Amino acid sequence: MNKLHPINSQSRSFFVAYPMLLFTLLALLPVAVLSQSKDTLPSPQALKRLSLEDLMNIEVTSISMRPEKLTEVASAIQVITEENIHRSGVLRLPEALRLASNLQISQANSHDWAVTARGFNGLPSAGGIVANKLQVTIDGRSVYSPLYGGVFWDVQNTLLEDVDRIEVVSGPGGTLWGANAVNGVINIVSKSAKETQGLYVSGAAGSFLQDQIEARHGFRIDSNIFVRVYGQRFDQRDTKLDTGGNALDAWSMTQTGFRMDYYQSKSNTLTFQGDFYWGEANESIRRLVTNGQNLLARFTHIFSDKSNLSIQAYFDRTWRNTPDAVNPLSYELTTYDLDIQHRFALGKHQSILWGAGYRQQQDKVSHTLTPLSKDMPLYSGFIQDEITLLPNLLKLTIGSKFLHNVFSGFDLQPTARLAWTPNIKHTIWTSVSGAVRTPSRFDTDAAISRVKFQSEKITAYELGYRVRPSDLVSLSFATFYNRYNDLRSLDLNIDPQPPIVIANSQRAESWGIELFANFQATEWWHLRGGYTFFKKEVWATSDRTLPVSVHLEGVDPRNMVMLQSNMDLSKNFAFDIVSRYVSGLPSIENLIPEVPAYFTFDIRAAWLVKNFEISVVGQNLLENEHGETGSSIIPRSIYGKVTCKF
Repeated sequence: MNKLHPINSQSRSFFVAYPMLLFTLLALLPVAVLSQSKDTLPSPQALKRLSLEDLMNIEVTSISMRPEKLTEVASAIQVITEENIHRSGVLRLPEALRLASNLQISQANSHDWAVTARGFNGLPSAGGIVANKLQVTIDGRSVYSPLYGGVFWDVQNTLLEDVDRIEVVSGPGGTLWGANAVNGVINIVSKSAKETQGLYVSGAAGSFLQDQIEARHGFRIDSNIFVRVYGQRFDQRDTKLDTGGNALDAWSMTQTGFRMDYYQSKSNTLTFQGDFYWGEANESIRRLVTNGQNLLARFTHIFSDKSNLSIQAYFDRTWRNTPDAVNPLSYELTTYDLDIQHRFALGKHQSILWGAGYRQQQDKVSHTLTPLSKDMPLYSGFIQDEITLLPNLLKLTIGSKFLHNVFSGFDLQPTARLAWTPNIKHTIWTSVSGAVRTPSRFDTDAAISRVKFQSEKITAYELGYRVRPSDLVSLSFATFYNRYNDLRSLDLNIDPQPPIVIANSQRAESWGIELFANFQATEWWHLRGGYTFFKKEVWATSDRTLPVSVHLEGVDPRNMVMLQSNMDLSKNFAFDIVSRYVSGLPSIENLIPEVPAYFTFDIRAAWLVKNFEISVVGQNLLENEHGETGSSIIPRSIYGKVTCKF
């Protein structure tokens, strides 16, 4: 059994250089042996791929709630396409998110991930449950939990085959997305039922992945009603402990669902969809049990190319029985949400978007929190104005979100963005935004919650540049400076009971840069990748704040690099590599050991035979296995997969 070896300064250069050299040789080897004649190029029917021009014309909705070209967006945004996901060979949604270089992602064990943008990923030992400054939506349904704040990634198992794109925004998005979109937004958009007609079946098995099976069938009821149904099941094996031995964290999940799209006319569209899941995961010698259901309906009416109306409602229930050394914690959350958005033109140079929402959440917990059940209504409204100052050249966007929640009352989230587009190849943008993280149940209702907890606040300043120096290359650059106030802390209590309380006695500053590039090297070889530098400082604002409080906001890597290489080597053969480097995390108060820097890569080889695709994927292919957070070691693994479509 291999163990993780510490990396000293003498071996660090070898640790990075050797795998990078190996990756480069693997990536460049086909260039030396393949002819560039048309006979060797894959046909569009054999391998679907997007040209760089297509990628630049991708329309995103996360910034203005309307389709706009990626090249024109005044924000730090990256898009993970369905092709990026498929060619990477990933099996889980958090793994797919690694394809966005502006996200910081750490796998804690077989079933838990810590996911954030621009830092604040929580204690490494917490497995991501306190990474609370990122809003995540799946087809308009928020999966942010009010228990601790953040997302339980173990139950977010979207069928990746049906994902159209994942829009990843780094930076505040509170004006449109509401509370908790402090450091970013992940907007997962599924394909319509019309786009997923026919039969899809996939089966996989391997070393870390024990087995997985997926099936989806799309059919048409009549000329304007399209439906799909799907089901998936997987079993994941245990990771290892950094001290040796088995981590006993095996994980299994079953999920099924449906989607219906009704195109009543060219102006009216109705979508109805739902998911149902149940699963089990080990937590050492105890067992975590989860299940949940959700239903969503959305009606869209288009008045004109400049005006539309959207009404969305959803129901979401999630339940989990979490192991505890003394008494298991049972938690159930029920959510009802209604959201209305309307866009219209005001004169020739203004576009107004406004909306209102109501969310009712009620939870039940077996112990730890007082009261054991709580109603958590959330009222919201927003307005945003896009003003064209100079046609096709300069645009100003201003707006604000207004919130009222049961924990901290009224909150305001304003933003102002300015975009200058001198021509179709250059976009320069800047913004100033404010956002809040509303209190969680743990912040306000735990045994040590004796202080009125306020919303955490951020003021963010951003500057970015997006350019296409040639038809084969696109580059984006973003730099940011964030100021945080009223961050969560642990303070000594003046009264004897309890001796420690949760308070808002910290502030912070963070800054960094995000680089991303697309390169169409040849017709059959596409490269995409990015680099992120991040640094933050946290200070106490009270002399009663415990020093450990600084680590509640996360110990984040300073440098991250991601590179994805997709090559269509022949008409029926694809060879793909995804590599990443993450700098190390220091030890915490001699209680949590350091996490060494690591470099690793995944390789995928796939063969197409008529309606079948046979692929072999190797993940974490490095001499030494590595830890990313917590005490688990992420193993090297290999799996085979067979997919058929009719």
